[in-house]
Amino acid sequence: MSAEDALADAFRTALETWPERGVPKNPEAWLLTVSRNRMRDHYKSAANRTRADLTDGMAVAMTDIDPDAIPDKRLELLFVCAHPAIDETVRTPMILQTVLGLQASEIGRAFLVPEAAMAQRLVRAKRKIKASAIPFAIPCRTEMPARLEAVLEAIYGAYALSIDGVSADADDLASEALYLSTLLAELLPEQAEVLGLASLLSFTCARSAARHSRDGVLVPLDEQDVRLWDARMISRAFSLLAAAQALNVVDELPGRFQIEAAIQEVHSERLSTGVTNWPMISRLYEALIRIHPTIGAGVAWAASVGMAIDAGEGLKCLGKLEPAAIEQFQPAWATRARLLELVGEREAALKAYRRAIDLSTNIPARRYLEMQERRIKSKTA
Repeated sequence: MSAEDALADAFRTALETWPERGVPKNPEAWLLTVSRNRMRDHYKSAANRTRADLTDGMAVAMTDIDPDAIPDKRLELLFVCAHPAIDETVRTPMILQTVLGLQASEIGRAFLVPEAAMAQRLVRAKRKIKASAIPFAIPCRTEMPARLEAVLEAIYGAYALSIDGVSADADDLASEALYLSTLLAELLPEQAEVLGLASLLSFTCARSAARHSRDGVLVPLDEQDVRLWDARMISRAFSLLAAAQALNVVDELPGRFQIEAAIQEVHSERLSTGVTNWPMISRLYEALIRIHPTIGAGVAWAASVGMAIDAGEGLKCLGKLEPAAIEQFQPAWATRARLLELVGEREAALKAYRRAIDLSTNIPARRYLEMQERRIKSKTA
């Protein structure tokens, strides 16, 4: 649902209810809040959540409303837990645990940190909060930008945990991340990275129906049936990214989430072109690495180079990454296995596939890798 559709619904509801109940003291704020609620209900419904009827909150909505208030309690808590006095290295893990209910073991796997070490970090952070008497108060709108980075990282982290299979409640977590990112985009439409994140999650969630085969095996993005993609959600993702790009300062690189959304935009163009523009994707990953270098981005860049140029070049890019960093990183081994197979090194590819399988926490991904392992073995038999 677009913002325009939600606002139209709010006007229609006003026409139906105001003659009987009277015009509220602040009509503009009333319309804004009802339209936001309509958007929230839509995304919760799309996520298979119980949807409260829009009119249930009408009596409350008729009272004085602050149009700048955070329109969701969970989103409020995200900003509360992103207090700038809290160590920035633990803000996102603490939000994931405190607000989204994830365990230290789940968070630790996502951050490539042992469970005990992550649990210790969280305990130390909470002790410091208590000792320093850091006030847990809802920030006003002018204070939100200072806390925005941690909030965005937490929402993105929740989605990443869902697709990596780290969380047992993967579907709920992905739906929650999409819902929160969309709500945040409605709240702060002047923030390009907020729009970028909402676009990114809309692109990726639009493909959820195509991500697994009927027998529960992962289907890689470039092998997915585009007919199963949600074209309407993808169209909304394109619009969100265009709005984010319009806010960028000339001659400055866009932010991390905008670049990641742009990568997904290129993948989504396969809906109309039928092909994947791998050279463009590899260039976008290079840009991402410049502003936000991570092991995940490095591995994805190597994979895209392997597709854009050839597998040998992809392996060279993979070889430039820190060996210790990728030793326990499953996507690195899965990528290495695929590239080795493409250059004809089947025995080395089998060993890499076995390592990737051993590191897999995602059952559909493990099934896919096991299927590839069996396929290579059948060729060498």
